[in-house]
This record gives sequence, structure tokens and C-alpha cells, in this order.
Amino acid sequence: MNITIRRAVKEDCPRLLELVHELAVYEKAPEEVTVTLEHFTASGFGPNPVWWAFVAEVDGIVQGFALYYIRYSTWKGQRMYLEDLIVTESMRGNGLGKLLFDRLIEEGKEKKFHGMVWQVLDWNEPAINFYKKYNASFDAGWMNCSITF
Repeated sequence: MNITIRRAVKEDCPRLLELVHELAVYEKAPEEVTVTLEHFTASGFGPNPVWWAFVAEVDGIVQGFALYYIRYSTWKGQRMYLEDLIVTESMRGNGLGKLLFDRLIEEGKEKKFHGMVWQVLDWNEPAINFYKKYNASFDAGWMNCSITF
């Protein structure tokens, strides 16, 4: 198995959205993915990108990715926000998630961010156990809030 971790490029976007849809099915919310390929691509590779990503290729096929954006904390400064860490179901357990997560940490250090934050569903035990290996802090004191425009 030949594994490569690299920065995502515009041409990866259709495959990345396929993996987003796979994740949505896993999280029991396939109908929640409403972003179009055009919007997704422009948001990452247009004149003012708002997200960046690394992909994990296995034998030339993207089998996972980690997508982040910059979050600003008035207490901490710039922090990396990990929006999604996805490894296709058939490739889980092969170390792709670790390689992607380690690359994110490296990126955060290179850019002098003051840490990384993310969310994980409380029932997603494999993901929770993965993050525990990094001594992640889990904050039960906050509730997620959102509005839709």
C-alpha cells in the first residue's frame, strides 16, 4: 500500500465531496449535506479561500482528508478549527487518520496557531478513542448553537 499525504488541490473537490457524503451517512444525516460542488470548490480554491485541506492517497486514490479553517479566539488568538477528518470506511484502521492528524499538528505549528479545536459526536466511540490517544481535552460544559440563514 503506497500512502501519500499532500495538500488538497482543486481537482480533488469532487472526491472530497464523495467522502463528505459518506461521512454524512455514517453520522446518520445524509440529507444535511446541501453544499454544491461549485460552492465547495470556490470556498477552498477561489480568490478568497476559507478552508484548507490535506488528503491521504492510497495507491493514487484519495481515501481520506482533513479539512480546516482558521478560528479566532479572543483569549487564545488564531486556532485551527478541524471541520472534518474523514477516512473512507474501507480504509479505516490503516493509519490514514493518524497521518492526517499528525500533518494538521505540523501545519498548526508551522503557522504558529495556538492550538486546534474540533467537535466529535458523543456516540462516535472510535473517533473519541482516536482523539484520546492525543490527550485531547473534551469539554462537556459547552453546548453547540447555530442558526441557518
